[in-house]
Amino acid sequence: MKFERTKEILNQLVADLSQFAAVIHQTHWYMRGPEFLTLHPMMDDYMDEINDQLDEIAERLVALDGSPYSTLQEFADHTGIKDEVGTWDRSMSERLETLVSGYRYLADLYQKGIDVSGEEGDDSTQDVFIAYKRDIEKNIWMIQAELGHAPNNDPAK
Repeated sequence: MKFERTKEILNQLVADLSQFAAVIHQTHWYMRGPEFLTLHPMMDDYMDEINDQLDEIAERLVALDGSPYSTLQEFADHTGIKDEVGTWDRSMSERLETLVSGYRYLADLYQKGIDVSGEEGDDSTQDVFIAYKRDIEKNIWMIQAELGHAPNNDPAK
């Protein structure tokens, strides 16, 4: 069958994007501190972006005759992004570092998707992966800048 590995990565992204939306939501709900008024609405933007990616990724999988995960149990069973119970004892910096970690995981998965879809000749899916990897890297840069760090998106550095 055609594009089998690409479909596997698409479904992995369905699980991971679903999980990461919950991680962002937790950050949104459990934040406190001097950056609250700026960062709280920013989390809405991040959630919207992840949910838009999720929808397009799942629809692309369906367009390739795949079947996206669609239950909370499937998301939990297949995600590579860990979760933790929400608490009030984490600083905003720690919460933002958690987001950077999740975004880096997604960037790596999108890169894997770029490579695999290229090998399988699925240019349309590869284009989606490239665009979303670019968006993820921008978010890493912006959050890292908030934390006072360089983006560190270039693996050669």
